[in-house]
Amino acid sequence: MLENKVVVVSGVGPGLGRAIALRSAQSGADVVLAARTEARLAEIAAEVERTGRRALAVPTDITDDESAAALVKAATENFGRIDVLVNNAFAVPPLVDLGEVDLADVRAGFETNVYAALRLTRLFTPALAESRGSVVMINSAVLRHSKRLFGAYKMSKAALLSLAQSLATELGPKGIRVNTVAPGYIWADALREGFGHWAEQRGVTVQDLYDEVAATLDLGRLPEPDEVADAVLFLMSPLARAVTGHCLDVNAGEYHH
Repeated sequence: MLENKVVVVSGVGPGLGRAIALRSAQSGADVVLAARTEARLAEIAAEVERTGRRALAVPTDITDDESAAALVKAATENFGRIDVLVNNAFAVPPLVDLGEVDLADVRAGFETNVYAALRLTRLFTPALAESRGSVVMINSAVLRHSKRLFGAYKMSKAALLSLAQSLATELGPKGIRVNTVAPGYIWADALREGFGHWAEQRGVTVQDLYDEVAATLDLGRLPEPDEVADAVLFLMSPLARAVTGHCLDVNAGEYHH
């Protein structure tokens, strides 16, 4: 579905970022990988190249103007075109009540979750307009609840959703689509580690905890990274050529929206 396209993925890690990169390559795209951890980028770039597609790993601090501009320069010079930008990078502020959270921590969350996504989208807009490409913002199911301690995180993710919707209106005349994917639980390394910690605290097994959470989801299981990446792939592809300004929830039925 992405034959000979070029996809840029920010915030590439071992979970969803890796899955998006590999799904893009398996669908025919060359991939530009951006994150701070150079060793991780090299590992995932090697996996992409084993699919037969090209990979460019660019160590990047997306909260820094010069570093972000260098990413755009490297991507366009190496591939000559950009078809998709996936803003996958995120930061979770401390899980503290809004009445107590340090405002500096709230600002830091906005720097990564909102301002960096706007920065990259603006920088890549000329190339995306040339290819009539698309942008996908990775959001979170935190949009759908108001659980205590998640207030600062929800603030930034709600702002990211508003950003995506407004950009869809602004960039639509240039032929650029902007959409959002909002995952719930993703059964990857980070969540497994979290479950391990919580299970130990409660004196239960990780499987006990998994079963307890899964029982609250319509499908009775937690989504895997590849399943969320498939939703991203749909929005990147020509199958979604008339879809923009949309938020697609991928949560195995945790919330209905």
